[in-house]
Amino acid sequence: MKTVGIIAEYNPFHNGHAYQIAKAKEMTGADYCIIAMCGDFVQRGAPALADKYLRAETALKGGADLILELPVYYALGSAEYFASGAVALFDRLGIVDTLCFGSECGDIAILSEFADSLLAEDHVFKEALDRHLRMGYAYPSARNAALRASAPHLTPYMHVMTTSNNILGIEYCKALSKRNSSIRPYTTHRAGSSYHDASLLNTFCSALAIREAIDASGNLSEVTKLMPPVAFDLLSSQFGKSCPIHADDFSLPLHYQLLSEQPEGYTSHPDIDQDLSDRITNMLPSFRGFTDFCEKLKTKNRTYTRIARSLMHILLQIRKEDLLIFQAEDYIYYAHILGFRHDATPLLTAIKAHGSIPLLSQLSDADALLPENGRKLLAKDIYASQIYHSLVQNKFPDTPYDGNEYTRPILKI
Repeated sequence: MKTVGIIAEYNPFHNGHAYQIAKAKEMTGADYCIIAMCGDFVQRGAPALADKYLRAETALKGGADLILELPVYYALGSAEYFASGAVALFDRLGIVDTLCFGSECGDIAILSEFADSLLAEDHVFKEALDRHLRMGYAYPSARNAALRASAPHLTPYMHVMTTSNNILGIEYCKALSKRNSSIRPYTTHRAGSSYHDASLLNTFCSALAIREAIDASGNLSEVTKLMPPVAFDLLSSQFGKSCPIHADDFSLPLHYQLLSEQPEGYTSHPDIDQDLSDRITNMLPSFRGFTDFCEKLKTKNRTYTRIARSLMHILLQIRKEDLLIFQAEDYIYYAHILGFRHDATPLLTAIKAHGSIPLLSQLSDADALLPENGRKLLAKDIYASQIYHSLVQNKFPDTPYDGNEYTRPILKI
């Protein structure tokens, strides 16, 4: 039995995602495809357009065999934490042979070379990095300058470090190398539009383009042909009933949390240093909403996405101290199943036989199966979903909605 893993958001599931699953199975000869999927919040520091169960169902009907939830501590993490958490999840299942991801580069040898150079961090790299940071460079620019100094043979390929999927791919390769994992990385050339391309001129449009088209029209009329029919139908069935959800829907709870923590500051949260904490405090009287506040807080050296992630960390009470503990204990304590295909039952059996973490099909089993810090990590996943579900119910009060994480059944397709 061969198994390929894919790390994804599916926000929403579109033609490119269906292509990637099919291509990953073809390239690797895999019998099964496991997805480590963000839950109700995604890596760019935003709520998902639709809840995790709807997105998991679209993926299962689009070719995936098993959907596992990536814990929110990593789903909302930097590229390094996002990759480290997801790779640890796959590695600890004990049965994943390959990790497949899309990239603008499409060349695993080049991405692996960048990963190796970044992991080496020799004295030339460290000195150049420190020097450029002191000069006021943003970290990505300082890192790239340090790479040119320490690995000059990569200079002709430095454009690789400018696109989001390449950067994530490099982090996946780094995470695999650090773990000395037996999982082999594969990359597919990203078909159609890039991650940040907002145009609808290609059948393989980005999720960003689809979300922006939905926001602009207020309906799904512009995206009919950009998603597999089954995914489009599922999203249509809940549109205006439980989705779409946007960052600004969280403005009031965020404002409350910012006011509550103002006396102590915000440096206990990941990605927030004293300077950003002070900036949040000083700008708080001008708070008018989530996205507006992100725009006000961003600077030359702090992107909108980094600010959005930081604010989500505050909203969901994600703490640096906890993240360091989880990291020290190898990131992952469980595999929370969101859904699976009936014909993938042998896959679950294999994970139970070979994995080093328990499969969670019922959250009520967690107390008996998990150590204290594992229960703490899971509790944050549940809390994040409860916050999300409360906003869904507030936005769509006339729609019956099951937001109870303990009673919601696993999807079986």
